[in-house]
Amino acid sequence: MTAAPSWLAEGGAVEPAVLPWVGRVLGTEDATPLQFHVALRDDAYLQLDDVVVTVRDVPGLGPVLTAGVVTQVTARHEGAQFSSDVFLIADGVLPAQVQEVAEIATTRVEPEVYVPPRPGEPVRRATGEERAIALYFDRMDRKVPVGLGRDGTPIYVNLDFLDGTRGAHVSISGVSGVATKTSFALFLLYGLFRSGVLGRRTVNTKALIFSVKGEDLLFLDHTNTKLDESLRAQYAIMGLPAEPFASTGFYAPPLPGDTTGRPDVRERATGVHAFWWTIAEFCRSELLPFVFADAEDERNQYTMVIHQVAARLRMDAVPAGTDGAVTIDGRPVRTYDQLVDLIADKLADDDTRSAWAGPVTGAGTVNAFLRRLRSSLRALRPLIRGDLPETPTRRVSTENQQLTVVDLHNLPERAQRFVVGVVLAAETARKEEAGAGGLLFTMLDELNKYAPREGSSPIKEVLLDIAERGRSLGIILIGAQQTASEVERRIISNSSIKVVGRLDPAEAGRPEYGFLPPGQRQRVTLAKPGTMFVAQPEIPVPLAVEFPFPAWATRRSEAGDTPAGTPPTTVNPVTGEITGRDPFKRLPAAPADDAPF
Repeated sequence: MTAAPSWLAEGGAVEPAVLPWVGRVLGTEDATPLQFHVALRDDAYLQLDDVVVTVRDVPGLGPVLTAGVVTQVTARHEGAQFSSDVFLIADGVLPAQVQEVAEIATTRVEPEVYVPPRPGEPVRRATGEERAIALYFDRMDRKVPVGLGRDGTPIYVNLDFLDGTRGAHVSISGVSGVATKTSFALFLLYGLFRSGVLGRRTVNTKALIFSVKGEDLLFLDHTNTKLDESLRAQYAIMGLPAEPFASTGFYAPPLPGDTTGRPDVRERATGVHAFWWTIAEFCRSELLPFVFADAEDERNQYTMVIHQVAARLRMDAVPAGTDGAVTIDGRPVRTYDQLVDLIADKLADDDTRSAWAGPVTGAGTVNAFLRRLRSSLRALRPLIRGDLPETPTRRVSTENQQLTVVDLHNLPERAQRFVVGVVLAAETARKEEAGAGGLLFTMLDELNKYAPREGSSPIKEVLLDIAERGRSLGIILIGAQQTASEVERRIISNSSIKVVGRLDPAEAGRPEYGFLPPGQRQRVTLAKPGTMFVAQPEIPVPLAVEFPFPAWATRRSEAGDTPAGTPPTTVNPVTGEITGRDPFKRLPAAPADDAPF
């Protein structure tokens, strides 16, 4: 039988020497079950985000605990009447005293008897079991550490609202370069993988990251050179080892103009695989719609031409050779330029136009299609190829490692859209075919670019499908954006976990941040890097979280050696704990790949 909580066992009576109180429930302001104020002792203080509790003895029911989070603190001179009185009080001429008052937003009432705290009742900081009760951590059977609170103890989110059990998806908003959205998302993934909360499901849980931050995320498998004992201690408080990601795979587009299939990276010489799609794949899988991924395209008439041409390519393209080239009506196509020229010729020919564009398509619609198709040449020329040697590692896949990074920073925006759309569509199809089982966490930065509030596009439809149906498929979206107000509403509303870092003041006033109390809306405009406000369904007030500096390298200058001499990885079938070298780590293509760079 579970022991009664300390506050209940003591009948609500608390000895100040054991659990010192910091103030008393204020009697000059209305106290309600949902909000109350605390007058602080002269020798005590409360700061924003502190967790407090007070106990009231209800006749016939016994002690009722009311817990809450500090949302505002004020200080004033009691006895002062004019602004200039502050000088007289400081000189001892006018009698007055300083009184600090903390505003408390209730997070939990236990048992659920919603009565207001009584004025004069002592209030104390919540620690240990009381803190867990106040923040519902005691009800989280599976909790994921996301950082430390103001008191230096762990803050958790409930895995039930991450893995699809009761909800899914994460929305992270904040100013670029200051809000550390990507760093927080990586720490969340690290906590999922290494805390043991997934148990035996750890083996089949994967993460797919689309990176637009330079080559910074190509070193996640290397220890951060700034890792010290103080940082290790912060990770230890949360029950995490301070190590790099062990099971990783990295992809980058091919080097432009290169015919050997080398990846276009400059800071990491090995361990990165080039990805591209063959002409044959492009035709067979009807990837043409993803070439037209701008949000306004689906509202134009030429979209019917897109699907008609895509269908003709699928039916008429015949594979030629082993490098992905095709022939269409006897005409060889080995490059994207040749494919675009062939499509243009088919649409210009009176004998083939109706078959390729549709029987009632006008010349203006065809010309609009061709203009946009030709404008894609520079962006997609390196990615759609029939002139590169086939290699088993050219396909972006999450199957051989736990964390997969797809580097997009060298690609034009149009090419980035194409890659994101095609890869997500393929992973969604793969998960549908595989059925329930493993989880795939998909991290996508600049979500407002791929799923804007207005308009439609193939990528937006894929993301909407993930947001609304991904929970049942085991696909979880971690979307990051500077402005949630510019992202499709259905995606934001389907995100169970909402995270906010530093915000622009105008953005903070948008209705999308209505879950933030007024005080926190002001505070997010001042938040420093590494501080986030995390809202989850069980806790009525967002919690301020400070997550530690990464233990993994986030740029070339931070990359140290990975741990050497470790035994092969073993995965505990019960807890899912990973030890040693990870079994999913991609084997090197040559002995030279053993070098860090």
